[in-house]
Amino acid sequence: MNLIALFPVVLIVIVLLFSAIKILREYERGVVFQLGRFWKVKGPGLIILIPVVQTMERIDLRTIVMDVPSQDLITRDNVSVKVNAVVYFRVVDPQKAIINVEHFYDAISQLAQTTLRSVLGQHELDELLSERDKLNNDIQTILDQQTDAWGVKVANVEIKHVDINETMVRAMARQAEAERQRRAKVIHAEGEQQAAQKLVEAAKLLGADPRAIQLRYLSTLTEIAGDKNSTIVFPLPIDFIESLIKRGDAS
Repeated sequence: MNLIALFPVVLIVIVLLFSAIKILREYERGVVFQLGRFWKVKGPGLIILIPVVQTMERIDLRTIVMDVPSQDLITRDNVSVKVNAVVYFRVVDPQKAIINVEHFYDAISQLAQTTLRSVLGQHELDELLSERDKLNNDIQTILDQQTDAWGVKVANVEIKHVDINETMVRAMARQAEAERQRRAKVIHAEGEQQAAQKLVEAAKLLGADPRAIQLRYLSTLTEIAGDKNSTIVFPLPIDFIESLIKRGDAS
C-alpha cells in the first residue's frame, strides 16, 4: 500500500529529473533564465537546470539561409519589377537574439523585405541589372547595421531574380537593337575616316617623286594582266592627260 502511495511522487521526481537534463549540440547554445531573469549562456554539452526555477531557450549558431519573397517595386526611372533575394546570417550573441528582439528570424525577414524595396527603388533599371554586386553590398551593410543590436551578423545578400514585364522586355530589345545600329554606323564612319587619312598619306608619298607614280602604274598593269580577262582596261595617268590638255590649249 505504501509503494502505491509513493508511486506518484517517484513519477514526479523522474519527470523533473528528465526536464532538468538538457543536451546541447556543438552548434547550439542555451540562454538560461532564472526566475525570469537572464542568468547565463550555456553549452554545448550536458546542461542541468533547476526545475521550475530555471528555463532555457535554444539558439542555433549555424549560418541560416533565408529566402526573401518576391517584392514589387518601382525603380527610379518608373519601371515596375519584381525582385527576390537570399540573405545569409547567423547568431553571434545568443543573449541579444533572445532578449532584444521577439522571433529574430521573422524580424530579419521583414527587415530584409523593406530594405530590398527601399534600396532598389533608389536606382534605375540599368543599374539594377548591371551593378548587382554593389547593390548586394549596400543591402548587406544596411541589414548588418540594423541587426547588430539583435546579436545577428548578416554575412551576405544576393539578388536572385529580376522579373520584368513583357512590354518592357520588348522595349529594351528595341533599345538594344538601336544601340547596336548606332555603334555600327559610328564604326563605319571611323573606318572611312581612317581610310581617308591613309589615302592622303599615300598620295603625299607618291607625289613626292614622279617615278613612284610610274612604278605604281606599272604594278596596276601587272595586276590587270594577271586576271586573264578578255577585255583589258588600259588606264592612263592623270598627269599624262593633263599634259595633253595643256599642249592642246597652247596650240
